[in-house]
Amino acid sequence: MSNKAMQIEADVLVIGGGPAGCWAAWNAASNGASVILIEKGYVGTSGATAAGNTTTIYTRRGSTERAATVYQRLRLGHGFAEAERIERVLDRTLQNLDLLAEWGYDFPSYEDGRPYRGMLRGPDYLRFMRQKLIKARVKVIDHCPVEELLVSDGAVSGAVARFRRTGEALEIRSGAAVIATGGCAFLSGAIGTNNLTGDGYLMAAEAGAVLSGMEFSAQYGISPAYSSVTKGVVYFWGTFSDEAGNVLTAPGDRQAVVASELIKGPVYAILDKADARLQEGFRKGQPNIFVPFDRMGIDPFTQRFPITLRHEGTVRGTGGLKIDDRSTTTVPGLFAAGDAATRQGMSGASTGGGGPNSSWAIATGSWAGEDAAKFVRSLGSVWKSRHVRPANERAAVSAATANGDLDAVLEQAKEQILPLDGGYFRSHDSLSGAAQKLSDLWHDTAWRSGTVAKVREAEALIATARWATESALLRKESRGLQRRTDFPETNPLLARSIDSGGTGEVWASLQSQQQLSAAS
Repeated sequence: MSNKAMQIEADVLVIGGGPAGCWAAWNAASNGASVILIEKGYVGTSGATAAGNTTTIYTRRGSTERAATVYQRLRLGHGFAEAERIERVLDRTLQNLDLLAEWGYDFPSYEDGRPYRGMLRGPDYLRFMRQKLIKARVKVIDHCPVEELLVSDGAVSGAVARFRRTGEALEIRSGAAVIATGGCAFLSGAIGTNNLTGDGYLMAAEAGAVLSGMEFSAQYGISPAYSSVTKGVVYFWGTFSDEAGNVLTAPGDRQAVVASELIKGPVYAILDKADARLQEGFRKGQPNIFVPFDRMGIDPFTQRFPITLRHEGTVRGTGGLKIDDRSTTTVPGLFAAGDAATRQGMSGASTGGGGPNSSWAIATGSWAGEDAAKFVRSLGSVWKSRHVRPANERAAVSAATANGDLDAVLEQAKEQILPLDGGYFRSHDSLSGAAQKLSDLWHDTAWRSGTVAKVREAEALIATARWATESALLRKESRGLQRRTDFPETNPLLARSIDSGGTGEVWASLQSQQQLSAAS
C-alpha cells in the first residue's frame, strides 16, 4: 500500500450510504463499535431511494395483513422465498419504523390523523438518517469511491478509497466491513441508478465472496419513453396499445406482452382505468411519477403516451452476494445488506418491487451492523496489528488521462445485457454470444486507463453482467425473472439456487441436492 495514502481506522467500515448502509452504521455504532460510513456520492442524495418515495411494509406478526404479505411473497418467489425469513425481515422493519417515529421522523398520516408508516419520502428519510448517524459519532465520508478491499489471512480487513475532488488515496483499516453499495442497473438510465454499477459485488468477489441468484437480475420497469421514472404501480390501471392504437391484450404476463411488442415497434399507454380518487391518491403519494408528464403537458389519465422498459437489474431484481440467514457473506469479516445481498429468501425469483425491497434494506442493514460489531468484538485488538494486502491482485489501474475508449467499452457491455431480445427474452444463443463478448471486454486491458473510479465502475458492470449471463445459461428453464425462449417451462427439479463468482474466469454452479437438504 502506498505510504502516501492517508490512513484511518475504525472497528466497522460500511461501504454505501443508502438505507441499508445507514441502518448498518447505526446498529454497529449502537453496539459499541467505532464506525466509518463511506459513499462514492453524498449520503442523503445518492442512490435509488434518494430519488423518490419508497413504500415499506408495516405489519405485525399474526395479523391478517402480515399473513397476506407472506403469502404473496411465497407465491411470487417461485419456490425460493422462505416464510420464516420473510417474517423476520418484516419483524425488524416494524421495529425500525417504530424507532424512526420515536426519533421524530415525520411520517405521513391517514385522513383521520393516524400515522401512516407504509411510506418513506426518500430524500427526507436519508437526510434524517444522516443527521442521526452524525449525532451517533459515525464518521461519514462523502464523494470517496472505494476501489478495493483489504484482506488479511482470508479475512476482510479494510479498504482503499480515493477522494473524488483531490485524487488523494485513503486507506481504511477495520475489523469488519459491510457491503451496502446497492445493486447494478447497467447504466440503463432508470431513476436513481446512475451510480449503481455493481461496485460492491466486484470488490467482494475479488476477496473470494460468492454471489447467488444472479440469473434473476433481468428486471425491467415500465417508464414513459422520455423519462427515467420506472415506478410501475400506476400501470395496473393502464391500457396498452401499439402505434396504430390496437389494444394489447395480456391474459398472462402484461409486461411480457409489452416487451414483445416493443421489439417490433412503439408501445403506448393510457391510465384510463384509474378513477378520480385513485388519480388524486397517485399524485399525492407518488408525485415524482407525474413530473415528466407535467413537463410535457400530457394528462396520462386521458392521453396516450409512449412507453419503454428500462433495465433495473439487481436494484429491483434478486441476485447479489450470498449471505446466511442474516447478513454474513462467505468471507470472514465481510457482511452484505440491501440490494448488495441476494434477496432470494425474501423475493425468490421475482422482483420485490418497492415495499419488500425497502424492508429488506432496513432489516439486513440492521443485522449487518450488529453482526459486524459482534465479529470485531470476537477479534479483540488483534485486528489493528494485522498485515494487510489488496484483495485485487491484478495490475493496478493507471490514473492517467482517459483515452476515450472507456465509453465505447461501456456501450459494448450494455449492448450485451440491456436489449429486450437478449436481456428480457433469453436463449442459449443470445446468452452464449453475450458471455463471449463480455469475456473479451474483461480481458482486454487497453481500455483500463483514465479515472480510477470510472474504470472500476466499468469493471464492476462487466463483471456483474458476466455473473448474470453465466447463471442464466446454467438455469435451463423459465422461472420468474429468468425467461428462456428455448426452455419456456418451469422445471420443478431446478428449484435450486445458482451460485457464481470469480473475476478473470467466472463460474456458476447449481446448488446440489445435498446442499439443498442441508439448507432446509
